Amino acid sequence: MQKATQKTSYSGFAKCSCLVLSFILSGILSVRAQGKIPPHAAYKNPGLSIEQRVDDLLKRMTPEEKVGQLSTLLGWPMYTKTKNGVVASEALKTAVATQNIGALWGTLRADPWTQKTLQTGLNPQLAAKATNAIQKIAVEESRLGIPLFLAEEAMHGHMAIGTTEFPAAIAQASTFNPDLNQKMGAAIAAELRAQGAHIGYGPILDLAREPRWSRVEETFGEDPYLIAEMGLGLIKGFQGSGIDQKDRVISTLKHFAAYGVSEGGHNGGAVHVGERELMQAYMYPFKKAIDNGALSVMTAYSSVDGIPSTAHKKLLTGLLREQWGFKGFVVSDLGSIEGIKNDHHAAATLEEAAALAMNAGVDVDLGGNGFDDALFSAFKAGDVSEDRLDEAVKNVLRLKFKMGLFENPYVDEKLPAKVVRNPQHSALAKEVALEGITLLKNEGNLLPLSKELKKIAVIGPNADTMYNQLGDYTAPQDPEYIITPLEGIRAKWPNAEVTYIKGTAIRDTTQTDIPAAIAAAKEAEVAIVVLGGSSARDFKTEYLQTGAASVSSKEDELLSDMESGEGYDRSTLDLMGKQLELLQAVAATGTPTVLVLITGRPLLINWPAKHIPAILDAWYPGSQGGHALAEVLIGDYNPAGRLPISIPRSVGQTPVYYNHWWPKRRDYVEESAGALYTFGHGLSYTQFEYSGLTISQSGNGKDTAFDVSVTVKNTGDHDGDEVVQLYLRDEVSSVVTPVKQLRGFKRIHLAKGESKTLSFQITPEDLALYNVDMDFVAEAGSFEIQLGASSQDIRLTDKLTLTETIPIKN
Repeated sequence: MQKATQKTSYSGFAKCSCLVLSFILSGILSVRAQGKIPPHAAYKNPGLSIEQRVDDLLKRMTPEEKVGQLSTLLGWPMYTKTKNGVVASEALKTAVATQNIGALWGTLRADPWTQKTLQTGLNPQLAAKATNAIQKIAVEESRLGIPLFLAEEAMHGHMAIGTTEFPAAIAQASTFNPDLNQKMGAAIAAELRAQGAHIGYGPILDLAREPRWSRVEETFGEDPYLIAEMGLGLIKGFQGSGIDQKDRVISTLKHFAAYGVSEGGHNGGAVHVGERELMQAYMYPFKKAIDNGALSVMTAYSSVDGIPSTAHKKLLTGLLREQWGFKGFVVSDLGSIEGIKNDHHAAATLEEAAALAMNAGVDVDLGGNGFDDALFSAFKAGDVSEDRLDEAVKNVLRLKFKMGLFENPYVDEKLPAKVVRNPQHSALAKEVALEGITLLKNEGNLLPLSKELKKIAVIGPNADTMYNQLGDYTAPQDPEYIITPLEGIRAKWPNAEVTYIKGTAIRDTTQTDIPAAIAAAKEAEVAIVVLGGSSARDFKTEYLQTGAASVSSKEDELLSDMESGEGYDRSTLDLMGKQLELLQAVAATGTPTVLVLITGRPLLINWPAKHIPAILDAWYPGSQGGHALAEVLIGDYNPAGRLPISIPRSVGQTPVYYNHWWPKRRDYVEESAGALYTFGHGLSYTQFEYSGLTISQSGNGKDTAFDVSVTVKNTGDHDGDEVVQLYLRDEVSSVVTPVKQLRGFKRIHLAKGESKTLSFQITPEDLALYNVDMDFVAEAGSFEIQLGASSQDIRLTDKLTLTETIPIKN
């Protein structure tokens, strides 16, 4: 399987002998000589409008060059490290010469799939040299001199060596702080551009309502409104006020559409969702992102109601472009064009699959095998029109001109040393981790722990395993820059005796020493047990051609810790291996026990919720997670994270998201229908009181607005943050609606005794639904406003009345 992933995606290169290659190159040089571009061609003139330049360049392009411009090849084979530095590889020269490629993906990526390690990959300084060398080939050794787009994975930091490792998206969402996400996005964008990249893949706007699905960690959770707000933060950070800025990148939204709720939690499986729910919930974050200027959209591996997402013309053209007015470009997910044939069996040939994707509205092929020869053949056969081909090329070229790449395709090779993983970015990573840590339970106020502790036992497989706290899409890391929980605890309690016992692995049951953990706990004043999951890939893991991990359990090898991350779907949500047994044994010693969860998806914690007095959920907290966790444990930081996804009681209960449609869910024979911990839940070391809810109306018709205000006071003994949440319930509607839905939230800091009055505004769009005719309207009627600390902890309610039905453009 691993060998298959190393197959080149630039057709013909691996098959050509040197003689044949020489013949091809000489032929190309001959064509170039015949079609030489004048130095003062209009598209080279920055004084002209972008559209003038695009039109001029397009009319000079051959069909082969147009098709090539839509190919994004795997980037890591495109450079070669040398004794003195790095140069463009022969593979790149061949791809530029024979395929006229337009972009590369993952050029700077390093991980077990790419086989790029700290030794064989590129540090940020070499990365800048590599991208400059690559651009030099594209610009100086091609007929038209079109610079390449370089796209990189960037959801929780640039997936490259030496960059800042931020918490995973699910942890970002737990902050309920879009402004912080914007700061993080700007930092990631600056690191990308400094090294020569132009496109950041993210945010992921999929709704995570199926916790068995392997990619929950990459999402912002289960609620459309929260996803939209957190996603907008990242997009604004990536794109800023314009991609012509030297420290901004294009944001690519993932995955279009409804990818996260595949049948059975199988990654890329079929999605069964009605049109109303698709539009009301799953498209909501994407619409907000497009309205706010997102410039790229990626398709999904899944199908929606029987149509592969990468061939879904109704969504990609009818909705995205014609209805929403999207002006950027659509890129396939890696291998998803081939997947129309190979996975979904909706095309008989690759040529047919290429035509289906192109005609549906896909502009760019990620991987280079979906379009290339297949698209050119489909074009020659008349299955793809020249107008459609030109439209796709324009969508790409327009952004290259807008970004200024034709004037300056290169980067300052000294800049990465100043920008990438600088102290400010590391501090920001810690801030995100701090704000995302969620206190699920604190019986008897066990937390915060005393600063005077003398003996602490730190136990568990995630206490000192750095890659387990970083999540999927993570490059190899220098241990110096990753702070584990154990390291953070030792730093915060320098005078205490801190005993560490791993106790067990995440999955493997042969790496277990529970008696040692018991002994350590008995000798300690407190036991901090760090359990959960892992998305850490290793060099033994096998991979699909899409880069997803392949589940493997060879009898003669130890099981890796990996139980989450792309490709690792679960059939249960139990703590794997002997983790629960370890926790139970430690708790049985009678030593006060704190459970810390480091994980990428909600896990079943019924026993801990009943028997362990204090539980913290850190998700994957990133490079500074250990410092952040220790500050929360010792009380230097008062936790205020909130769950962006509900934690179920059992797999049989799922889906268990809070904003399900009416009717109210009845309990099961075996258990409650409600989640163990529901969306928005999170405790504090202090208490907050809500009062003075008022609602006032202004304007009329489409300009109607309802202003909601509430006063919140810190009545406890600690300073702290509160996340005030506003929920809406449509009391009577023409179609079934959610029992409640989030329509506002604000994270505020209050000193003890301090109070603040907050204001929210509800517009007709916030009240709108898709009626029986699929018109988007705010129906006249009564709505309940709920203010509280979670979706279940509602403190105040009132009602507002909309006196007329108002159509909403959507």
